[in-house]
Amino acid sequence: MVTFSDKFMFVTMLTGVITLCYLIFKDKKKKSFLHKIRNTAQLPNCAVFLNTKINQGEPQAVRLVQLLFPKNIIPHFHRIVKRDRNMSSFLHAEKLCFSYINDTEDPPVKTEVLKDIDLDIQKGEFVAVLGHNGSGKSTLAKCFNAINLPESGKVTVDGMDTSDENNLLPIRQRVGMVFQNPDNQIVATIVEEDVAFALENMGVEPKEIRRRVDEALKTVGMYEYRMHAPHKLSGGQKQRVAIAGIIAMRPDCILLDEPTAMLDPKGRSEVMKTIKMLNREQGVTIVLITHYMEEAAQADRIVVIDGGEIVLDNTPKKVFSQVKTMKNLGLDVPQVTELIWELKQEGCELPDEIITEDECVEALAKLFGDG
Repeated sequence: MVTFSDKFMFVTMLTGVITLCYLIFKDKKKKSFLHKIRNTAQLPNCAVFLNTKINQGEPQAVRLVQLLFPKNIIPHFHRIVKRDRNMSSFLHAEKLCFSYINDTEDPPVKTEVLKDIDLDIQKGEFVAVLGHNGSGKSTLAKCFNAINLPESGKVTVDGMDTSDENNLLPIRQRVGMVFQNPDNQIVATIVEEDVAFALENMGVEPKEIRRRVDEALKTVGMYEYRMHAPHKLSGGQKQRVAIAGIIAMRPDCILLDEPTAMLDPKGRSEVMKTIKMLNREQGVTIVLITHYMEEAAQADRIVVIDGGEIVLDNTPKKVFSQVKTMKNLGLDVPQVTELIWELKQEGCELPDEIITEDECVEALAKLFGDG
């Protein structure tokens, strides 16, 4: 008798083959192609990767599935991916509630911040978290790093319960956090010494520290500044040094709490380039908290929080296509998305789910061409 597990393994293995076929068609550059194969070679990750591309309407992904899968497989494929996502979640929150208590008041004042949060993030995902000030974004991130402990409910990191004190060190080793102001994370007077600081406290051998520091600085493009004083660097460079200090610890996941909020456009671009490289080429799980919609549009998935509850959770195209909902939540959408939405309100026939400048240009060119 063929069990669900047998079907699951068959479809997942076939998905791995299709994913590699998709990458061959999509990316002809050998180096990038090899990186992607390495990162998507784990079969469950292949399934999620391909499922994301199908949801985004990637024609090559859709066509390959249509060619190699039976006609009625796609609905089952989505369910299997969802099942696998739940089975292999790296970050998991279940009925998570958290409150801050102000002890200076008499009686103490309790402020509920997170309300029954259910969220799963798989290893290797790039997830952006959006929400207005006070919505609970940063509080949620700190729960995944065991800085905040659940008032009720449960949070696990790679299967480890954050409420168990014995798990604190291994959780912090797996999940690093980058804060808004890099000056709050830089502790040394020389760049390479700052990157080495955490490794020295972890008791890593000196030769290994040297290797990791050099590797981390090269990864973020700051190796040539290794002997510089951090206070002489630009904001974007400081933030990249802070990120280097985290990746030197070899975490599986990096939580970034508005890392570009204090940077100019060039600095934001430098940091976002580094974040995407860590995710795409090294498979690091990224959770990015941001108020910049154009940054969120570069993620694989967007989670929107309002009043301590998750109100939207989908791909960037699906989330940003709900312009009215986003505006009602006090949030923006990418400028090109809002432009297309305004034109549609005036009667122009334009496609939904446009989030990039290239997509906008293509849609407007077709509109004017038809006219």
